[in-house]
Amino acid sequence: MGCLSRRTLAALLASTAAAVAQEAWPSRPIRIIVPYSPGGGTDLVTRSLAEASRAALGQPLLVENRPGGNGVVGSDAVARAEPDGYLLLVVTSGHVPLRYTVPNLPFHPVRDFTPVVLLSRFPVVLVASATAPFQDAAGMVAYARANPGKLSYGTTTAANSFAGQDFARQAGLVMTEVPYRGAGPMLPDVMAGHLSLAWSSPESARAQMGSGRLRIIGIANAEPSPLLPGVPSLAQVAGLAEYDHPGWYGMFAPPGLPAAITQRLAAAIAGAAADPAMQARLREMGMDGVVEPPARFAALLEREDAKWARAAAQGLLRGG
Repeated sequence: MGCLSRRTLAALLASTAAAVAQEAWPSRPIRIIVPYSPGGGTDLVTRSLAEASRAALGQPLLVENRPGGNGVVGSDAVARAEPDGYLLLVVTSGHVPLRYTVPNLPFHPVRDFTPVVLLSRFPVVLVASATAPFQDAAGMVAYARANPGKLSYGTTTAANSFAGQDFARQAGLVMTEVPYRGAGPMLPDVMAGHLSLAWSSPESARAQMGSGRLRIIGIANAEPSPLLPGVPSLAQVAGLAEYDHPGWYGMFAPPGLPAAITQRLAAAIAGAAADPAMQARLREMGMDGVVEPPARFAALLEREDAKWARAAAQGLLRGG
């Protein structure tokens, strides 16, 4: 057999080193960036699943909040990182529309990441302050129609920003959006009466409802959700035939993550989520508890990108 060229030998050595590294993965703690403020739904579900996945991976998964730019700052750090499986990202459904709402976005929300796993879906909720001049969703719609421009609502991501804008547009309401860096700083403003309404995840809202100063008055789904019994669909309350904006949480890695690491991560998280205690916990958070593997998550992202592209082309998105 002839001698190998230096280039071929180098390639073989690199391939062997990569295979050995993958076999040893993980050999140190794994960091997960949540690009939003502490205390929000993304933060809470990430910490729950990170702790539950530790046994399967044999290493701790350390959650790091890195808010800024509506999720851009933390997401960009992961997009630029080495694809070695030691830095991950968990975002909400507001991640994909960043492409259409943030000028000069430094990454492509779909192509510049490796989809690892869809963690769960959830109904986006509309919460109201206990001091608001209405008691329920129907009262909110009536008040907004009688008092154009007097109601403000908080948002934290491009996705729930669009849920709020689209609701106001379809219902013919004049309302003012107030963007926040995360649910952590937003919901206390609702509870204090500084803000009448906010769009949020169920878990973020429920974490604050014990005070009695906050209540969920509706969801952005076309139909009521069994995850939130007794909470009406805003589409049905306002008579909107085409209003439906469910949310989701998903985990990404830098582009080029080896398939073996991707699959092991996905399997560890799916196994942790399948535990009956974790299923109960996820449902308590208002999530469906259905973890989707990388291929299905990738397909969802393509559908999401097409949806937001249509909304942008129709002029229905406002810059974040």
